[in-house]
Amino acid sequence: MSEHDPDVTVDSRGATCPGPLMDLIGTVKESEEGTVIDLLTGDSGSKNDVPDWLDEAGHEHLGTVQADDHWRISIRV
Repeated sequence: MSEHDPDVTVDSRGATCPGPLMDLIGTVKESEEGTVIDLLTGDSGSKNDVPDWLDEAGHEHLGTVQADDHWRISIRV
C-alpha cells in the first residue's frame, strides 16, 4: 500500500456489520472522483466486505492496514 493522506476519514470503530460499509457508502456518494477515504473499523468482516464492494462499485482499494484494535481500509473514489 502506498502512503497517502486521506481527504476524508470515516471512523466506524464500534459499529458492527453492516454499519461500517454503510457509513463508507454514504461518504462515497457525497465525494467527488479522486477523493481518498480512510475507513476505520473494528469489525473484522469489513476487511473482506469493503474490498468486495469496491470491486463491484468500481472504486480503487488502496490497501488495508491492521492497527492494535481496528483496521484502516483506504480507498479512492
